[in-house]
Amino acid sequence: MATTTNTETKAIHPVVKSLLEKRGYGEDRLDEFFSWDLRQLPDLTNMKDMEKTALRIIEAIDSGEKIGIYGDYDVDGTTSCALFHQYFQMLDVEVELFQPSRFVEGYGIHPSSVDNALEKGVKLLISVDCGISNLETADYAKEKDLDLIITDHHKDTKEHIPRAYAVVNPNRRDEPENSPLKALAGVGVAFAVCLKVKNLLAKKGVETPSIYPLLQFVGIGTICDMAPLNPMNMKLTRHGLKQIPSTQFAGIECFFSDEDRQAQVIPSEKISFYVGPLINSKGRLDHPEKALNLLISKEHKEAFQYYSHLEISNRERKLIQAQVFEEAKKQVISEMRGTEHLISVVYSPEWHEGVIGIVASKLVETFGVPAVVFTDSEDKNVIKASARSAGDLDLFQNLKECEELFLKFGGHKAAAGLSMPKDNFTDFKNKINMLLSQIPPIARTKQDVFDAQISFIDIDRRLLKQLDMLEPFGMGNAKPLFRMEDARLDSYTILKDVHVKWVFTHKDNPRIKLGGISFNFVGKWGAQSPEEIFQAQSQGLTIYFSLGINRFRGNEIIQLMVEKIYTP
Repeated sequence: MATTTNTETKAIHPVVKSLLEKRGYGEDRLDEFFSWDLRQLPDLTNMKDMEKTALRIIEAIDSGEKIGIYGDYDVDGTTSCALFHQYFQMLDVEVELFQPSRFVEGYGIHPSSVDNALEKGVKLLISVDCGISNLETADYAKEKDLDLIITDHHKDTKEHIPRAYAVVNPNRRDEPENSPLKALAGVGVAFAVCLKVKNLLAKKGVETPSIYPLLQFVGIGTICDMAPLNPMNMKLTRHGLKQIPSTQFAGIECFFSDEDRQAQVIPSEKISFYVGPLINSKGRLDHPEKALNLLISKEHKEAFQYYSHLEISNRERKLIQAQVFEEAKKQVISEMRGTEHLISVVYSPEWHEGVIGIVASKLVETFGVPAVVFTDSEDKNVIKASARSAGDLDLFQNLKECEELFLKFGGHKAAAGLSMPKDNFTDFKNKINMLLSQIPPIARTKQDVFDAQISFIDIDRRLLKQLDMLEPFGMGNAKPLFRMEDARLDSYTILKDVHVKWVFTHKDNPRIKLGGISFNFVGKWGAQSPEEIFQAQSQGLTIYFSLGINRFRGNEIIQLMVEKIYTP
């Protein structure tokens, strides 16, 4: 991920230029896409209640009041808490950190959270990545004479804005509709608050350390929370990932090998597919505190102890997830009838609540339609669910039409969470199926979309190097998916019973070869087997893939990450 100048943009690979044009970055916007210039950022502090928030924080510091930070249990909430902790450390201020358990308090900030803060002597409590929907808690904090500052980025959908001391949220109902700050993750909002405090202290003649290193937390949280990668978030994330190879934060260093840290910049896939799941694993299975303790560790020995807990937890999470997914998949298949399968709605009282969101995503990936996965809550008469959308469907709006059946409900276009009386399960299934039946299939199913059709001979190191310049990849800037039709399958090897290693050749020149890999391919719903593909390829072969580098023993080999492969 190297910086790009005006001169360099003129030499962009035609495939890359075509990709950017499709994403709205024509010739006149190429410099904007590739820019690393932080001076071109919008004013990150330009949000309602921002000055009021920063002044109250400074007042608390000056008067020695105890400050508490309360964050959600996911990666965004955990990195937000860690960012604030590290910032206050720069100011030699100790803060009290709080996070809820997914299984005890649940999502959000609660009246019990206020009580916990007061017991610890907290006078100013700052929420991160949550709070915009917790009206009762804001009222309770006021009643208990605790100054609650809510910093969040989720949609403001309740009957009114919480009556907290201050509410900083780029998605407040009274923020400008066209504000680029709406794309900020919770950790981006936390960073903006720190920036405002720093700026106000500077105006008072108090110089404080640079907060540039805190962008490492912004990069991790932004990617893992799938915040939209508009030019603002691209710059923030690029600068965060650039610093990680030489990070001074012991907790962040634990995630990366010596080989990782030799790179100029950490690739975003390492964050989304490795770092994020590890941080999330504790919050999914029990309490997120060990992940947060890792990110605020000062000593490497202490950090690695917490990191080992995350590794163990993540292995356990994978086993639980695999079992729940297999059971959910069988349930979907058993309920398929002759009619069109519109949505996967499944339930078991035994499923682990911490993995149902991932299972819903895997069901969407498998069947190509939206999914809602239910399990029991603490109250045996209440079930809770994670929902994931497919294609361009605004699942949130469709679920909102079922809201009379729910006890709690929240989310956004692509994902949502809800709880409802168990007795409403059948009514919900019937209603959501009825609603989706009125929407054209192309608008509610996962489509076979790809970014560019390329030829076997287009794939070379120059293309790969330029694709690296498109980093970071994530929501709104997905890793490019290609389609190719001029390759032949030379051979394949099945690894660990489920993965497939492919060797492709050019159809007109068998001496040119490229390797590929498909994870969890064998037994995939609706997919041909490798043997069937090999035998039938004389009729043609279509491959959907992204491009990557396989690094092994100092060698770098171009590799096709094959998502789909089939014959007519």
